[in-house]
Amino acid sequence: MFNIVLVNPQIPNNTGSIGRLCVNTASSLHLIKPLGFDIDEKAVRRAGLDYWHKLDLHVWDDLESFFAAQKEGSRYFFGTTKTDTPYFEQKFQEGDFLFFGSETKGLPAELLAQNPRQCMTIPMTKEGRSLNLAVSTGIILYEAIKQNFSAYKELM
Repeated sequence: MFNIVLVNPQIPNNTGSIGRLCVNTASSLHLIKPLGFDIDEKAVRRAGLDYWHKLDLHVWDDLESFFAAQKEGSRYFFGTTKTDTPYFEQKFQEGDFLFFGSETKGLPAELLAQNPRQCMTIPMTKEGRSLNLAVSTGIILYEAIKQNFSAYKELM
């Protein structure tokens, strides 16, 4: 349905939650190294991620390798607190790539600067600086599903 891209994720529990989200939404998960944790079979089993084998998982050495492997015309959207465009103003299509940065640094500034029209944020009050990575991913992914629900219903 959609592609979730985590750039340098640091917290295994967030990635685990996002993996579960991907399994339950027929979405693919793309992890861009370096990762702040181990995802070998033993580590995944120890973390209790019993659904991990059902995940459409792709691990990339870096952003350059990721982009080089994608089809021409692929669409990319970038979750960030560094824009004023709310996520619900974006028009998502099946197969889109939804990017999220590491919990500590967010997405690389140059990536955001090269793609200003594809940047999106989740509106928040001034009291907080950001939301949990898994929560943010869920909010934006389900907006994309909402916008494409007729296609999604066939997967249910």
